[in-house]
Amino acid sequence: MDYATPNPEALDNTTPQTPAPTVGQAAADLRHAASDKAREVASEASSKAKQLKSAATEKAQQFRSYAGEKASAIKETAVAKATHVKEAANEKFIQSKDKAKEVHTAAEDYVRAHPTKCVLGAFGLGIVIGLISRR
Repeated sequence: MDYATPNPEALDNTTPQTPAPTVGQAAADLRHAASDKAREVASEASSKAKQLKSAATEKAQQFRSYAGEKASAIKETAVAKATHVKEAANEKFIQSKDKAKEVHTAAEDYVRAHPTKCVLGAFGLGIVIGLISRR
């Protein structure tokens, strides 16, 4: 290294020299940069919040739709089963009604065929019930 030869760029006075910023100016620049960064972060947070809100709204709508479909399916199943039970009960009622009519007709026929037996049987049953109820 040769110390005798100076650096030609160091001797060039044509490049303008910028003065060093003052402490106040540096603080103002720092405040401005911090303010810009805070606005940027707030903007990003706001956009993320809007995205989350729209995603939550969409999911809630999907859930509402799914729940409505399931409720409709359950309602249809319940209606079908209720209709089936009603029809079965109606059939049993009609069968029981017919059976009761047959028993009633058979009892009438027996009483008409054997009136003395029926009257004496009713009289005896009445005496037995009367004796039991006195005790």
